[in-house]
Amino acid sequence: MAESEWFSDAERAAWMPLLSTVMWLPSALDIQLEHDAGISHFEFGVLASLSMQPSGTLKLSELARGANSTLSRLSKVVSRMSEKGWVERHPDPQDGRTTLATLTRAGFDKVAATAPGHVARVRELVFDDLAATEIDQLA
Repeated sequence: MAESEWFSDAERAAWMPLLSTVMWLPSALDIQLEHDAGISHFEFGVLASLSMQPSGTLKLSELARGANSTLSRLSKVVSRMSEKGWVERHPDPQDGRTTLATLTRAGFDKVAATAPGHVARVRELVFDDLAATEIDQLA
């Protein structure tokens, strides 16, 4: 097996902060959302994804893919959100083998109430110290 080269100084200078961010950012967002809205970042992502659809509806399989989740995990989360009245589950009329999740009015209200604090925290943690060109590079 060939030996791997070490990171260059420039690569290490980029990699270490990125790795640190990838590790602490999810928990920092979870803390804010749990404190302010009683939901996890994952749950907020599911609600927000549905809210961005014109119909407020997605197939569970598409929602899972977009959330980088297993269908099983997503299904459990959607079931909990359904119990809270934020999401409705129903068969896809186009394909009875798939299930759809639709954001309810209460779910939309939850997203609308939660988003300002979440956006403020993301700006504080990610964007506030970046110049416009750095935000473009991040994208």
